[in-house]
Amino acid sequence: MAAVRKPKRVTLRGRWLGQRLRDLREAEGRTIEEVADYLQRAMGTVSRFETGIYPIRRTEVVALLDLYGANDPKLRANLLKIADDVWQTGWWDGYTKDVEDWFIDFVWLEELAVEQWLFNNTLVPGIFQTEAYARVVMRTTEPDATDDQVDRWIELRMTRQALLAREAPPLVRVVLDESTLRRQVGSSRIMRAQLEALVVAAGRAHVDIRVLPFTAGAHASPNGSFNIYRMANPYPEVGYVETPQGALYVESPDSVPMMQMYDRLWDASLPAEESAEFITTLSKELR
Repeated sequence: MAAVRKPKRVTLRGRWLGQRLRDLREAEGRTIEEVADYLQRAMGTVSRFETGIYPIRRTEVVALLDLYGANDPKLRANLLKIADDVWQTGWWDGYTKDVEDWFIDFVWLEELAVEQWLFNNTLVPGIFQTEAYARVVMRTTEPDATDDQVDRWIELRMTRQALLAREAPPLVRVVLDESTLRRQVGSSRIMRAQLEALVVAAGRAHVDIRVLPFTAGAHASPNGSFNIYRMANPYPEVGYVETPQGALYVESPDSVPMMQMYDRLWDASLPAEESAEFITTLSKELR
């Protein structure tokens, strides 16, 4: 079981909890001053609860649910589950000094998802990258990084891949634009090994990798890669887009357009068996 400690950063789950408590407060027409008086807290503290800057404890969540008249058992159970999770840490928190906070949130999201829908048009997704491929990517994108930094990033990336082999793995659907497979990252040997690793991964019962060929022409996501993470209760479905400045998260129902976009990409892609043959052919061309 994960250890428990006081969080030292604003987490995605902390922000989700705070927003839901704010929504309940506003629905009841309560002011922050009223809530502060009720909890015997400073107004600034209540404001930080609602922004996730300072995670609220379970006992105070219960008190606020009572104040807001939130008596629905399912709603209460869901919010209390998030309140408990805010204070939990996992293996990924061991890398907080090595990567940006937003990436720790991403790893947490990746671990929690029951389904992952990935679309990539530049690089192979991290959870399928070989160590050699990943190292070339990191050296290229972070040319000033030290050897120790790169080693820690590699360690994190390889550890993330354990979710594919766990007892109850997520369902992973992947659409890879043909350009991702033809873009040679590193030597031909490195690229060939990466393509072969994709074919092996596609052989897992819970992994479905499809190729979006050039012959498909214009497609549904001309602006680039994105992911969708389907979560178990109490968490929302989340669309994820990585940018040079960090990550953007789009929660359901706002993520519905992304799901529809993904469906169109999926429909335009080669079937699983043809995709595996396509990738195998490319790998043989590199011999």
